[in-house]
Amino acid sequence: MLSVTVTNPTSIIYTMISKQTGNCLILLLNLRFSCLMEALPEDCLSLVIALTSPCDACSAAAVSTAFRTAAASDAVWESFLPPDYRDIVSRSVSPVDLSSKKDAFRRLSSAPLLIDAGKKTFSIDKNTTKKIYMLSARELSIAWSKNSLYWSWKPVDNSRFSETAELVMVSWLELHGKVNIGMLSPNTTYRAYLILQLVNRAFGLDVVPSEASIEIGNYKTNRTIHLDKNHRHGPKGLYGEEDNMIHPRGDKWLEVELGEFHSNGRKEEEVVNIWFRETNGVHLKGGIVVEGIELRPKT
Repeated sequence: MLSVTVTNPTSIIYTMISKQTGNCLILLLNLRFSCLMEALPEDCLSLVIALTSPCDACSAAAVSTAFRTAAASDAVWESFLPPDYRDIVSRSVSPVDLSSKKDAFRRLSSAPLLIDAGKKTFSIDKNTTKKIYMLSARELSIAWSKNSLYWSWKPVDNSRFSETAELVMVSWLELHGKVNIGMLSPNTTYRAYLILQLVNRAFGLDVVPSEASIEIGNYKTNRTIHLDKNHRHGPKGLYGEEDNMIHPRGDKWLEVELGEFHSNGRKEEEVVNIWFRETNGVHLKGGIVVEGIELRPKT
């Protein structure tokens, strides 16, 4: 535990803020037991707490009345929100309470916000404060999806979107999604996931492995995906890497990782292209319900 003797705590704290050195919160917690505690101005405490995390801010609120007031300030919770959160919230299909920054963070980190005419969702990872987006099936380019003989658009009770796409039957399965890199949090490693369900009549999915790829400029990833409904909970090594298989999410949907990429060092207008396809086999396949593609920070 860091032990500090201070005669002018305010100046020391501001120095730490300007240098963004570590152990800011530890120093403040030690000052809790000093008679100099009350000499720290609220804005000073707020600035230091803002350098920590939402979890640390909640912990700091239990230290004292002064800490509780500082930890609840807009200055703290605005630092945990993305700079463009107001613009994103303005695209919501329903009103969002922004009466305080803490309430805004709580709302955006507790449940996905439906935006852009209900075709995307946005949320914030409550631990990393990074952005999370999900593109609905309607936001994707799906081969043959306009033909009802091949795809059926329908609502699903547990979906966050008004419509999902159920594969009736095709031999050429291909989905494509894209986002501008500027939408995402900077300096972050993201992973893309296909969110789906497999209905009881699912067939032809395990004959030939599917393929996934992510492309940004000259950067490209490729991976093999297995959609065998009979082995989605199977042991690692059944087909190779467990990450290449579908897994339950806990919300009655399944997911499979399509690949990862970095948002750092990219121009905001660069486009992330995400592909999922099974076009090598000539056999028929069906029974996938596609909710969308989710982009979330790697943890």
